[in-house]
Amino acid sequence: MNMMTELKTDAQLVDQFGRSKRKLRISVTDRCNFKCVYCMPEHPEWMKKQDLLSFEELYQFCDFMVRRGIEYIRITGGEPLMRQGVVHFVAQLQQLKKLGLKRISMTSNAHYLKKYAFALKQAGLDDLNISLDSLDAHQFKQLTQKDLAPVLEGIRAAQAVNLPIKINCVLMNGINDDQILPLAYWSVQQKIMLRFIEFMPLDGDRKWSSEHVVSEQQILDRLSTKFVVTQQRSDAAQSTSEPARQYFIDGHPIGIISTITNSFCGTCDRVRLTAQGEFYNCLFAPQGLNLKTEIKALNSYEPLSELSLDAALSQYIWNKESGFHAIQQRLKNQPSRKISMHMIGG
Repeated sequence: MNMMTELKTDAQLVDQFGRSKRKLRISVTDRCNFKCVYCMPEHPEWMKKQDLLSFEELYQFCDFMVRRGIEYIRITGGEPLMRQGVVHFVAQLQQLKKLGLKRISMTSNAHYLKKYAFALKQAGLDDLNISLDSLDAHQFKQLTQKDLAPVLEGIRAAQAVNLPIKINCVLMNGINDDQILPLAYWSVQQKIMLRFIEFMPLDGDRKWSSEHVVSEQQILDRLSTKFVVTQQRSDAAQSTSEPARQYFIDGHPIGIISTITNSFCGTCDRVRLTAQGEFYNCLFAPQGLNLKTEIKALNSYEPLSELSLDAALSQYIWNKESGFHAIQQRLKNQPSRKISMHMIGG
């Protein structure tokens, strides 16, 4: 164990707009058994397994980041449950709670959750986000090329072990926007938090268009035809940099993540690491920072490895742009980056 684990540094990860970074998303694999059109390219080129950072290397990076103010870690993919050893990684991260880590979360498609729900709960996972874009079995198969039944079984397994869950639904105009009301009714019945997400330009084959976006206002208008919709007070959400704008439908809480029409970039406190060590200060950042060499040096306890990583990270995070729309405007006449959602997580 690194001797520095016992120390909490005063160094904080802050960008040029004064936004401190509190949330770290770790993608442990780019592989996924689903082929959601808003995420996965038609012909994905998987990272070679030997190129992935080991869980020990990822742990040392998490340790480093928690000592610099990270309080929330979310494990993503691809589908994180496809990587052997991820449950042990969740358990290992518990050691960082004595250094200031508050929550360990995961995002999953729930296909394998029936098998892993109990183990994840025992390992100390604090909560789980589950992607569910349709309750119609035929439509779900068209969207993911997988069956709906295992996902619903996985959700029930998580509920059975009292693992807190949220459901995320990415809406696409003319494709699954007919699921707004069915999912809303289902979430009320199941007493599950549901969040609708505006379709973002992170699809694997880069065919995104604003015409495909179902806006927050359109979602609210649809919900208002069957529910009494009220908005929660926004001050609590702002204080925690919560991306979803919070509402009630007949008293049941839901959220809408409206990156396109109501960006939450002004309070963003997130940073991301891919499975092979590429660091992103923004989900839409045109360029990442390759930290693989520095992270491997951390794991081998090489002298000055933390200083080297500190210097690289601090400068890159400081230069984080104001947000999605600023990046889009600056790069509107340039080709977009090749990395897609399946490589960087949500």
